Amino acid sequence: MASAEGRIDDHLQLNGGFGNVSEDGQILSLLLNGSSGSGFRSKDTYMYARADLQIKLVPNNSAGTVTAFYFMSVGAWDIHDEIDMEFLGNSTGEPYTLHTNIYVNGTGRRVEHFRLWFDPTTDFHTYSIVWTYNHILMLVDGTPIREFRNHANRDVLYLSKQPMRLFGSLWNADDWATQGGRIKTDWSAAPFIAQFRNYTATTSSPDGYGYYDQEMDGMAKKKMKEARDRYMIYTYCADLARSPTPPECSMP
Repeated sequence: MASAEGRIDDHLQLNGGFGNVSEDGQILSLLLNGSSGSGFRSKDTYMYARADLQIKLVPNNSAGTVTAFYFMSVGAWDIHDEIDMEFLGNSTGEPYTLHTNIYVNGTGRRVEHFRLWFDPTTDFHTYSIVWTYNHILMLVDGTPIREFRNHANRDVLYLSKQPMRLFGSLWNADDWATQGGRIKTDWSAAPFIAQFRNYTATTSSPDGYGYYDQEMDGMAKKKMKEARDRYMIYTYCADLARSPTPPECSMP
């Protein structure tokens, strides 16, 4: 288990661009300017894990920027696995969009979008990815918002063959991130800064029955349904332009 105690760079390391760790070792900051974005990665790789990270997103006019928190496999890109939570920037006064996606064996397009129900730029909030043999679960401040279950026995690809690292990044994506690319990054507001703290990564117990391997109970399922009903603004399962509908969309 990677603990939130100690320094954040005990478990995470910068791996490109402009970033720094505070003198007390508690906050890792990523910077984006006109020449480069930045990122970090976990020092460890995982085969099933729960990762929790507190993030304070880019404030004010963050249009065009993307702050990302994700697991990604360490093997070949064309067959890579990935679990994404990406925060799409906005013009001042507009809400952030949480873009989620899952890649299996190099194929993604399992996108769901959510509107956050708070201002994520004024304080730190906790974002979590749970990856077990049974399912993938994404949570915001402890509230589950998305589940992707393992239906490999029904010919649905699942992330069960490749170890992954935890990554974070801040980068420019103004060709698509804000209103489909219609609003571009205002570089006069640079540098853009996102902050991260209290990283934990809990791996599965040897017998596969750690506390986070458990299924959601009735209350958690109710909270997830309420969150999806209120805050989900797009799901690939309801995209009428996509045909045929992916098989997992009709599986419980």
